[in-house]
Amino acid sequence: MQRITTPELAKAFIDEQLGELKQQIGDKKVLLALSGGVDSSVVAALLIKAIGKNLVCVHVNHGLLRKGEPEQVIEVFRNQMDANLVYVDAVDRFLGKLSGVDDPEKKRKIIGAEFIRVFEEEARKQDGIKFLAQGTIYPDILESDGVKAHHNVGGLPDDLQFELVEPLKLLFKDEVRVVGKQLGLPDNMVYRQPFPGPGLGVRCLGAITRDRLEAVRESDAILREEFAKNGLEGKVWQYFTVVPDFRSVGVKNGKRTFAYPVIIRAVNTKDAMTATVEDIPFTLLQHITQRITAEVENVNRVLYDLTPKPCGTIEWE
Repeated sequence: MQRITTPELAKAFIDEQLGELKQQIGDKKVLLALSGGVDSSVVAALLIKAIGKNLVCVHVNHGLLRKGEPEQVIEVFRNQMDANLVYVDAVDRFLGKLSGVDDPEKKRKIIGAEFIRVFEEEARKQDGIKFLAQGTIYPDILESDGVKAHHNVGGLPDDLQFELVEPLKLLFKDEVRVVGKQLGLPDNMVYRQPFPGPGLGVRCLGAITRDRLEAVRESDAILREEFAKNGLEGKVWQYFTVVPDFRSVGVKNGKRTFAYPVIIRAVNTKDAMTATVEDIPFTLLQHITQRITAEVENVNRVLYDLTPKPCGTIEWE
């Protein structure tokens, strides 16, 4: 199969897939867990063109997404593409389950299991669903030996008996982006940097609290905004903030504070097996620091992680 590297090749792929999807699905309904990530968004856009309102997209807001992401999913898919979108506000439910849990693996398992439960509940509310769409891409198949759980829907009960629809399963991530661009998705969705499945849950270190989770979300938004303004968006492979579960003394507005640090991580890599740290101009770091300490509540320090992989990992948890 020829690699999809140009808009022309992407258009040909889309035309071919539209025919195959219509033939596979007919007039039946398809369910999709729409996270707002690259893979699920491209699958959603493709299926909307193929079957329109017979695609039921379920977007679960678990409270661990980045700033503006749930709103973007609603704007792009419901308002612009007229998708049949079910929005589920499950923030309190997820944060309640995660309360007091500080072990990273336990947090991951709780987030994954609760997502499956929420998605199953929404699936059972729908009538006439015969297919389950997934954003499976070729590396998922290679890495999982044919077992796909990339979008956490692999654990749905057998009695639902959905047939899988996986239109991207032979594509690599760069090809998916070319297809997404051709389908008209916005650049900040198509070129979205890698984001862990548990979301900000693994960047709010230790037991998740609402104040530290909000500090991660707000500081991350500032970092992304400043990287975009200064030409680093697209140049740096992955960049984000984390907030650890400890506080230090500081001074703000002439008063003593006891608040959290924000740690900035910015790395480049080809395969995620090794990673180098981006050399960010010091004046930009100073500016980002000034903004974060001034604009983000419960924060009084900003640190920059200088550790490559190995010996550090890209994420902290």
